[in-house]
Amino acid sequence: MVHFIWAGLACIGIIYALFNGTMAEVNEAIFTSAQEAVQLVIGLTSILIFWLGIMKIAEKANILSALSRFFKPLITRLFPDLPKDHPVMGYITSNFIANLFGLGNAATPLGLKAMKEMKQLEQSDKASRSMITFLVINTAGLTLIPTTVIALRIQYGSIAPTETVAATIIVSGITTFIAIVIDRLFYYRRVNQRK
Repeated sequence: MVHFIWAGLACIGIIYALFNGTMAEVNEAIFTSAQEAVQLVIGLTSILIFWLGIMKIAEKANILSALSRFFKPLITRLFPDLPKDHPVMGYITSNFIANLFGLGNAATPLGLKAMKEMKQLEQSDKASRSMITFLVINTAGLTLIPTTVIALRIQYGSIAPTETVAATIIVSGITTFIAIVIDRLFYYRRVNQRK
């Protein structure tokens, strides 16, 4: 549906430019923005590769497993329905750690594996409590280092590209907390309705 909206907006813009006599500006904007998009992708890819490399080093140095042990009490409290020593806990923790460092692309495969494992544990077509909680936390997007934002600010010549880090930590912390509270409220409400 969204692609129809975008295509419609593009067509309306081109038709308007034809009647308005500004087709030359539209053509220039198309080619300029295409060139900027390629440069942006190359810049973001280099930053993503750097942080993925840092994550790989952290994994080889057992930093990720230490972080997993550190976060295990929190993860087991957030997901009380899951077995504590099941591999899904590792996928969930790794997904959260990747998101904390702003590596959403690296976190996605881990999140998909976690959801697959949770679905196998539940053996149902309906989303389980743990699946919903996991999705809510991922949607809230707790981030400590917003690598993509920093990369974009560097690419566009920001004098202080990391000045948004504090605001990102505060805002993402608040949204994650509120998301967890709302998730729990809806869960307990659903449980009370069944009684």
